[in-house]
Amino acid sequence: MKLFLKRVHAYFYRFNVGFLYILLWPFMYYSSRKAERYPVMNKLRGFWGYWSSLFSGIRYEYEYEVPVDWSRTYIICSNHTSNLDITAVSILAKNNYSFMGKEELLKGFVTGLYFRTIDIPVNRESKISSFKAFKRAAERLENGQSMVIFPEGRIPPVYPPHLAAFKNGPFRLAIELKIPIIPITSPDTWEIMWDDGLKYGSKPGVCHIFVHKPVETADLSIEDTDMLREKIRAIMANKLGNA
Repeated sequence: MKLFLKRVHAYFYRFNVGFLYILLWPFMYYSSRKAERYPVMNKLRGFWGYWSSLFSGIRYEYEYEVPVDWSRTYIICSNHTSNLDITAVSILAKNNYSFMGKEELLKGFVTGLYFRTIDIPVNRESKISSFKAFKRAAERLENGQSMVIFPEGRIPPVYPPHLAAFKNGPFRLAIELKIPIIPITSPDTWEIMWDDGLKYGSKPGVCHIFVHKPVETADLSIEDTDMLREKIRAIMANKLGNA
């Protein structure tokens, strides 16, 4: 019965996401027509995520190691155990930003509009697709737009989740462009909803999000990519209590 109720809640959450998306769609579509309106798309995304979660009894509490200067451009890296991680970052970020995500999101009912415009889809099985995606990401960063990249590459298919190995892409990009990285650790979003919630359901509750201080890359070289990758992973692993 408990699993049944959690699955009911997962569908209730999805209903709220879809219902608010339909209400906001005219505004999202209008703001998606020109790149200069993309900051409005992001504000709408944060509003949409906040209220669809709240209507489902899900809240986000943020703890900051240091205050974030949102006038700077960042690569934002978070561990990834739940679709709620996306919402958490959408509410958190206060500057213009793009997500990099799997190519399948182009076809999603509530993700397609964003991944055809402001966000960057990538087929991680294709080296050519990955190269093109990171080239687009570099262009966005050079124009002052932050990037959100989940360095695990996907939600790991193990339950309970464990921090997976990180991909090199975001760390090489950060070093090449001298962009600081903000590590974000979400230790319990998976307890509220693992993955998309369809297997184990979801429940009301609080997602605790820890925002670490930015890691500067100005003094690093490409040879430091592996070191930076493992440094960011260690920061998250220490907060999560695993390695």
